[in-house]
Amino acid sequence: MTSGAPHTVFPMGGFKRSFLGYRRSEVDAAITAWDERVAELERELAYMSGLIIEREREIRDLQDELREVNERHDRSLASIESISQRLEELQAQARGQATRIRMKALSEAVEVSRRVQDLAGRLGTDAGAAESGEAGAEPGFAKEPATAMPTANGNRNGNNPGVEPQEIFEGLVRVEIGPLGDFSQLVGFEDAAGQIEATSEISVERFSDGRATLSMRLNEPVELLRELEQRSPLEFHVRHTAGDNVVLDVDAEPQGPQQQAA
Repeated sequence: MTSGAPHTVFPMGGFKRSFLGYRRSEVDAAITAWDERVAELERELAYMSGLIIEREREIRDLQDELREVNERHDRSLASIESISQRLEELQAQARGQATRIRMKALSEAVEVSRRVQDLAGRLGTDAGAAESGEAGAEPGFAKEPATAMPTANGNRNGNNPGVEPQEIFEGLVRVEIGPLGDFSQLVGFEDAAGQIEATSEISVERFSDGRATLSMRLNEPVELLRELEQRSPLEFHVRHTAGDNVVLDVDAEPQGPQQQAA
């Protein structure tokens, strides 16, 4: 609030002198006018102070609202990032589950095929032994049926000619395999190796240029190649075995489960 009233304070030089000094009435009027002017200025100062305080309060409110908006924005971004990360985790789990299901189906198909082949071989062996016993056995003695000796690779995956791989492995073994077309093949092979009962630890040490090196720890002696052949969803052949190292090459055109079981 401002006042446009003219100053009513009398200048000191405008007082008229009396016998003993200035006239008292004029001095009192000047003092009164001065006090009124001071009071008016104080009221204006109080009004301006109130306006300043109100503006500062409005500025603080606006700053608080802006801070709250920024916090909501940050929380929204964090929530979106969390949802995106969760979706990626679910997709990864779904891909892994699909790979495990596919690997299990292939493994079961191979196991069924192996059992059928073993059963057919046993039936053929028993039939041959019975015919031989009827033809040449002496009375009172039965000829024992011949049993087939196990080979290093007795099912679908074969070795290179002239290679005689080690059959029994125990302890820490490193298996190199490739070439792999994508990461899902590596996951499938790793899952297959992890399903071997003797496997206590398994990890991928290296994956480069389509070839992977896995480190496996076997708690007991196991026919590793036969176990891998039965469980792996990949067709492979053994390139090299030496001590605790195995090198496997994946065939260019792996067979499907129906062809494997045939």
